[in-house]
Amino acid sequence: MQQAEFDGKGSRIRWTEVPGAEPARVYVHGLGSMSAVYHAHIAARPELAGRRSLFVDLPGHGISDRPEHFGYTLEEHADALAAALDAAGLGGAELVAHSMGGAVAIVLAHRRPDLVSRLVLTEANLDPYPPLTAGSSGIASYEEDDFVSGGHARVLERVGPQWAATMRLADPRALHRTAVGLRRGSEPVMRAILEGLAVERVYLQGEASGELEGARALEAAGVRVVTVPGAGHNVMFDNPDAFVAAVAGRD
Repeated sequence: MQQAEFDGKGSRIRWTEVPGAEPARVYVHGLGSMSAVYHAHIAARPELAGRRSLFVDLPGHGISDRPEHFGYTLEEHADALAAALDAAGLGGAELVAHSMGGAVAIVLAHRRPDLVSRLVLTEANLDPYPPLTAGSSGIASYEEDDFVSGGHARVLERVGPQWAATMRLADPRALHRTAVGLRRGSEPVMRAILEGLAVERVYLQGEASGELEGARALEAAGVRVVTVPGAGHNVMFDNPDAFVAAVAGRD
């Protein structure tokens, strides 16, 4: 396990990694998740073998620290992720990022373009104020102290056993602040950043999630939008073959 300080106060962001050739692939999880849980089975596939692979847990999640003073905005998460990649000696990495982690990866590519050579995004949040049905909206609908004191437990009961398995390991205050930051979005907004980036960009949308809003504009900006059959939000679990093909650049 590796670690790097991210807030100037001794808090650590942590990751595990598999050695291999550069450019490295950096796997970034979604809200209330963990990178290795969602992506280790993907990185282990023969089609992706031989590449250095990092499984980074964002602040407040998994094995990383969860400082109470931290704001957990998208920009702060991106800067923490940058601290991890700097400490790992990476440049021009491929970021494979899911949901909220995709929004963080987009912001990182904007703030530190030297660190990112390619984005593979799975149902990444592109716009502020997602629908009320979104998990982040449900969490952010609580006041922070109310979520910490009881809302966290109620949300765990509603989200189902798969998501709850990792969400219960995230710090409730960090989880709430992250959801609020995700709902607020970045400046510039994530969609605009993604459309303006010069790196290779792939966006995976699960077929069961419906048509991606603004897909044509994204494609006109050079983003390769792939609709994955037989998959919902968690494409890496629902259709791992298609997910691996996208990460390998063979979709």
